Amino acid sequence: MDDDTPSAGFLQEDMFQPLLIASNSSNLEKALEVLVEVSRTSDGRSNLASRNTLCTVLELCQDQLNSSSSRLLAMSLKLLRNLCAGELTNQNLFVEHNGVGIVWSILNSVSTSNLDYGIIRMGLQVLANVSLAGESHQLAIWYQFFPLKFIEIASLRRRETCDPLCMVIYTCSNGSGALIDELCVEKGLPILEELVRTASAVGFGEDWIKLLLSRICLGENQFLRLFYRLHPVGNFENGQDINLRDDLFVSEQAFLLAILSETLNEHIGEVSISNDFALYVLGILKQAVGNFDWMLRGNSGLPTGSAVIDVIGYSLTILRDTCAHDGYGHVVNSLLSSGLVELLLRLLYELEPPTIIRKAMKKSVDKEGTASSSSKPCPYKGFRRDMVAVIGNCAYQRKHVQDEIRQRNGIFLLLQQCVTDEDNPFLREWAIWSMRNLLEGNAENQRVVAELELQGSVDVPEIAGLGLRVEVDPKTQRTKLVNAS
Repeated sequence: MDDDTPSAGFLQEDMFQPLLIASNSSNLEKALEVLVEVSRTSDGRSNLASRNTLCTVLELCQDQLNSSSSRLLAMSLKLLRNLCAGELTNQNLFVEHNGVGIVWSILNSVSTSNLDYGIIRMGLQVLANVSLAGESHQLAIWYQFFPLKFIEIASLRRRETCDPLCMVIYTCSNGSGALIDELCVEKGLPILEELVRTASAVGFGEDWIKLLLSRICLGENQFLRLFYRLHPVGNFENGQDINLRDDLFVSEQAFLLAILSETLNEHIGEVSISNDFALYVLGILKQAVGNFDWMLRGNSGLPTGSAVIDVIGYSLTILRDTCAHDGYGHVVNSLLSSGLVELLLRLLYELEPPTIIRKAMKKSVDKEGTASSSSKPCPYKGFRRDMVAVIGNCAYQRKHVQDEIRQRNGIFLLLQQCVTDEDNPFLREWAIWSMRNLLEGNAENQRVVAELELQGSVDVPEIAGLGLRVEVDPKTQRTKLVNAS
């Protein structure tokens, strides 16, 4: 007989008789198939709850622990998962009849012997559905699995086990300060570390890991500790002196930044960002660009496959969105005090000109025979755009930022970015946005641009696109930008 189709004769008939009756079937396998379908609906789950079906299925699972077959066990777990999907009676019965312990035994058995990832996934889905019932259910699961079994399953480099495990951990800890605290100490952080390593290696299909990491890194301010655990090199103790070299960033660190960047971009205005987090990211960016080999031109956007380049890119996108929704300006002010604008303007100065300007310069070089400068190429497509975007968001309705950019001779530099660049999609749009923010309500900045344009130093038709034009004041004879209307 095929091991995957076990005979019901090996089981005590009185154990599974209620399942045969509830499904009107003549054999156990057929009964489970029918009941799995019935339990997909709310009415079906309610009806089966009144028949005490869940307790029978738990007994069946326990009986299958020492069986060489996996088919009946998989079908039993699938039925348990469905029965516990929003049906409180079944969720309560599951906990009361040691369902957590039974699932733990199942997962322990398959994770130490034949590594049946399908069984592990199904068992985790059962726990995830049960955890939605409330605190007592969450605690029952947590104290059975935390931390060792969570770490063990998180270390399996499989997407099908990583997704439901993240759901279990998130739903159990969400709303519980005590359980979140346990995740943020030495016992809990290895779980998060292994989840990041797994998701970085195999990807993820559901958003639970994003929810979990944003809660821990942003809500609980544990970003730096987790970032450090992924590659423990450097001094992270005070968050200010991050001593990393470009060859010491790893893909898992870039992945963590990518997850947080995506979360911030999707929930701008909803996620609270602390000064510490923003300064940590700025510190990482400084170290990355300070130790990066700028010789090679990037030929793709993010992610590039290079850990250090991706760290640079995702740090910039995090800072871009941080500056976009820092309504009170406290975080932006901290970033400014730590040299954000100074750093970005310096990088822009050192960067080679946009493609269209570079091509024009090449023609001039070919004619005149002069050598080009030692400017730096963009490490990835979009690098210039991302820096301009950060500057533009910083300058929005912040006069002290507008003034700093002028004082650092950044206005002409940003005007040069108002061009189409094949290596930086949407550069022109971000540069126009930045110029608008630099000029809004700032007479000094408007005067600088007006004088540049009147002198022929710049030819920027985009200024007209902002609804402005150059005009000479008849009284003072000074140039200024005024509304075109």
